[in-house]
Amino acid sequence: MTGPSWVRRTEVELRPDPDRVVARLFLPGQEMVATGRPRSAAVLGRVLALDDAEVERELADLVTRFEGRHHDLEATWEAHGAQVRHGSAGDPPLPATRRRLVGAYFTQEYAVQSAALFNPSMVPHPDQSGLAAGSTRFVMTVRATGEGHVSSLELRTGTVDAHDVVALDPSPVRTRLPVVAVEQGDGRSYEATFPADSAMSERVLMPQVAAESHGIEDVRLVRLTHPDGSASYAGTYTAYDGRGISAQLLRTEDFARMTSHPLGGPGARDKGVALFPRQVGGRWVAMSRADRESNAVTTSADLLHWDEPVVVQRPEQGWETIQLGNCGPPIETERGWVVLTHGVGPMRTYSIGALLLDLDDPARVLGSLTSPLLTAVGEERSGYVPNVVYSCGAMRHGRTLVLPYGSSDIATRVALVDLDGLLDELSAT
Repeated sequence: MTGPSWVRRTEVELRPDPDRVVARLFLPGQEMVATGRPRSAAVLGRVLALDDAEVERELADLVTRFEGRHHDLEATWEAHGAQVRHGSAGDPPLPATRRRLVGAYFTQEYAVQSAALFNPSMVPHPDQSGLAAGSTRFVMTVRATGEGHVSSLELRTGTVDAHDVVALDPSPVRTRLPVVAVEQGDGRSYEATFPADSAMSERVLMPQVAAESHGIEDVRLVRLTHPDGSASYAGTYTAYDGRGISAQLLRTEDFARMTSHPLGGPGARDKGVALFPRQVGGRWVAMSRADRESNAVTTSADLLHWDEPVVVQRPEQGWETIQLGNCGPPIETERGWVVLTHGVGPMRTYSIGALLLDLDDPARVLGSLTSPLLTAVGEERSGYVPNVVYSCGAMRHGRTLVLPYGSSDIATRVALVDLDGLLDELSAT
């Protein structure tokens, strides 16, 4: 099944790059060793016992081998060393070389996308200056998965020109991590601030709180227009703690400072909350899949607490019999809200479809596709989870929907959907 004629696959592809690493804190297992001390304390003691010449040799070798792979690695070593020695306030200060070597022993490289780079969403970039007529600069979120199947948020940028040619900007291998401040109270809210001189594609947001310790998954990013005309960006995502899931809301204006807060209420009970880009009838609106298998609409006064959802689509077609869900924030058109959907059918095959909802009453369905617009074909069928196409959000570019999608939970590709062809098909049903 190749899909309708008004859908075109591009040559754009992002695959996981094992060279993209972060330098993060490494603590050996905290089991007790024969001395009765935790292993980290034993390791620290052994490092402190090295003679000065050995310290100099080891540190020089580490700088040669690792400095080019990271920004300001020596500062990272200093920070990690300070964390490990925080209980030794009464000890005499260490020379800089020994402090850094201590930190190096408690630092590890982590390949954030060694396993997968998938499930993207796309929005217009906050900076549209300097572009040729008819072009749009975009920001794309991607879910990067590394060792232990832990997922993090990464960003990519690029452009779509007047002829719908999609081009990704080169992505630096070196990464930047944010400074994070966790708020007191619920234990799930925090602020992450990236270095002011960091490029957007260098920034990696790894799990920060217990609720998302095993993954920041499937960010559905949207550009919000507020009632006063101002704009900001928000992304709902699934937080995974290794046992259960919960919903979080990421907010930003510049992608340098981000805040994350938990979502609550019956409309946010499961995965897949996707925000509409503006209020309808004085309320924020979102797509919901609170019953785990149907598409529904829910509303909120504050973007955080979501009311009882109203089901608008239940599984009916063969390709969606197992379950339905959305593929990102609804897109406003003159004929209604276009909601890209996903359906799961036989052999656990994922397909992408679409709904058309009324502009003034999003709980009213105007049309839906009876056949998918995108299904995994060819090499797209092979990956960590075979036979999957899945998106977390498309971007409108004139009369085209630029649809980034994950293929089989391993890579990211981009398709172009002719908006008029899609609307005609939706209006005919």
